Amino acid sequence: MTDLLFTNARLIDPEKGTEIVGTLGVKDGRIVAAQGLDGAQQIDCDGKCLAPGIVDIGVKVSEPGERHKESFRSAGRAAAAGGVTTMVTRPDTLPAIDTPEVLEFVRRRANEAAPVHVLPMAALTRGREGKEMAEIGFLQDAGAVAFTDCDNVVTNTKVFSRCLTYAASLGALVVAHPQDPILSAGAVATSGKFAALKGLPSVSPMAERMGLDRDLAVVEMTAARYHADQITTARSLKRLERAKEAGLDVTAGISIHHLTLNELDVGDYRTFFKVKPPLRSEDDRLAAVEALAAGLIDVVSSMHTPQDEESKRLPFEEAASGAIALETLLPAAMRLVHNNHMSLPTLWRALALNPAKRLGLDCGRLAPGAPGDLVLFDPDAPFVLDRSKLHSKSKNTPFDEARMEGRVLGTWVNGHKVA
Repeated sequence: MTDLLFTNARLIDPEKGTEIVGTLGVKDGRIVAAQGLDGAQQIDCDGKCLAPGIVDIGVKVSEPGERHKESFRSAGRAAAAGGVTTMVTRPDTLPAIDTPEVLEFVRRRANEAAPVHVLPMAALTRGREGKEMAEIGFLQDAGAVAFTDCDNVVTNTKVFSRCLTYAASLGALVVAHPQDPILSAGAVATSGKFAALKGLPSVSPMAERMGLDRDLAVVEMTAARYHADQITTARSLKRLERAKEAGLDVTAGISIHHLTLNELDVGDYRTFFKVKPPLRSEDDRLAAVEALAAGLIDVVSSMHTPQDEESKRLPFEEAASGAIALETLLPAAMRLVHNNHMSLPTLWRALALNPAKRLGLDCGRLAPGAPGDLVLFDPDAPFVLDRSKLHSKSKNTPFDEARMEGRVLGTWVNGHKVA
């Protein structure tokens, strides 16, 4: 294994909250002090940013079942190109990842094909149907890092509480999608003037708050470890804040799309902007950005959801939800920095440090002993995105032809260059 010495680097350290020009060493795949690395391969960073690799919670890889949309090989290449060194994958596959056998298949395929770390989540209930608890203990032993039914909300509160009680006894993390499923059924937009003018079925932002209220009540009852996959409305933020102040083991995430886009971007029924939950008002978006900068929202993720052309080239109501974002996560996130909403260390706290800490990983840091999972990028490099050049099999990005800033120059996993 080649030792590395990164020189003239703008070091983004989310743990210390600092941004300084310096030197970083990697020996035997781990970060070390730069002194004493005689004979190491020197990499002149030319004043560009060197940061911990992104830890992305909530990536959908469509294996098994829909490999034509995304494979571990294509998703791994996209992740490496986007500076993502750890993908935490969702279990909403066909079949769902709800048994140790399916989980073992996923882990084996990921290890064979992906150049980055892949950590699988498993289903909370069998088939993600919300009726019967999955084999949480066996799945955890088989390598599941968290448990989730993704956007299939467990409507039966008794089943949900049993799942959380059992997960709590094992110290397992439960990732949930806060949303009232009855109120939001069939909705494709957030209620308001825009949705009304477009004639789109819509749902009140209160549906997220109602779902979060239910979940947090069960968390309080069971003392489970809980992560809300997406908090996207201002009305949910105060409830989240009270839960944290009360000492509940709760964290929250948000997708890069909900931080950088709003409901008006749907425009003339552009289905690449159809996501779950639907894009919110500008007021909600700004409230979420402020909560992220303050640390109330802990994690930013891509919520990478590949869909093929046939699934998206449909009327807006009928089109599949979701957008890819493994390669666009970093440049889209640069908008938050360039608009002076937050500093790079604050942003990287949510992109790398916090998700790593929540999952009990030792990455996401630049401290000696941490893995040599790194991304070198130019935060100011301008470009126009061409979706045809993305590495994902599916090309359903809302940023197609968008002017963006922030280009990945290199990605390393355990000291090995993967992009």
